[in-house]
Amino acid sequence: MPRFAANLSMMYTEVPFLDRFAAAAQDGFEAVEYLFPYEHTPAEIAQRLQAHGLTQALFNLPPGDWAAGERGMACLPGREAEFAASVDTAIAYAQATGCKKLHAMAGLMPAGADTQAMRATYVANLRWAAAKLAPLGITLLIEPINSRDMPGYFLNWQQQAHDVLAEVGAPNLKVQMDFYHCQIMEGDLTRRLEKHWAGVGHIQIAGVPERHEPDSGEVNFPHLFDHLDQLGYGGFIGCEYRPKAGTSAGLGWLRAYLASKKTSQKDRT
Repeated sequence: MPRFAANLSMMYTEVPFLDRFAAAAQDGFEAVEYLFPYEHTPAEIAQRLQAHGLTQALFNLPPGDWAAGERGMACLPGREAEFAASVDTAIAYAQATGCKKLHAMAGLMPAGADTQAMRATYVANLRWAAAKLAPLGITLLIEPINSRDMPGYFLNWQQQAHDVLAEVGAPNLKVQMDFYHCQIMEGDLTRRLEKHWAGVGHIQIAGVPERHEPDSGEVNFPHLFDHLDQLGYGGFIGCEYRPKAGTSAGLGWLRAYLASKKTSQKDRT
């Protein structure tokens, strides 16, 4: 049965960040993810996870100056030392929290950028980071992000990401497949998932097109959840959406799906 992780950067924003761990656990989540933990110490994060019996599913490397609009630096020539330092920073948090998946944001393409140089920098940085993370048992992730929400982002397409995986050649480099971004850019989610299955390392969801709960809009999420189950997906599904109103009040979709799975399991026994 699929397992779900609450994204604490988007969910439970009714309370301060460190209080969101308790709120997620109270609603039955087994795991959490978020964009960045760096405003708090590794020990503070680890304490919340342990206190509430939660698994840390994922978080991002430091992205550069987020407030100024930066969205990662992995593909940016001249930022290699800063990228390397971001990996070291993330490792400290990963080791404290037991997190085994880290997402490296690619970055935005400056106007008139040399895309070949950016691609070479991206591949070299990812190869270096994957090699550093491998002895720690950590998987490095890259994520295609839609060009509507994040114009100018270096990585937009599933095939583009899997081509990078092939070029890097590191077994612990995988693609973070967010069905929200993929639907906006490409659609055909079931077949695209099947095509790239071997390289998928993490799944995220949100309703399309508004990025609210996955219970309305143009995507049949129960079908995708069942298909992930059939494919043998063992990771968490990250709920990276913005609740329409209260987070807990909007979890009817999750309760209904889990109840339907329990009912079908009873029917088979």
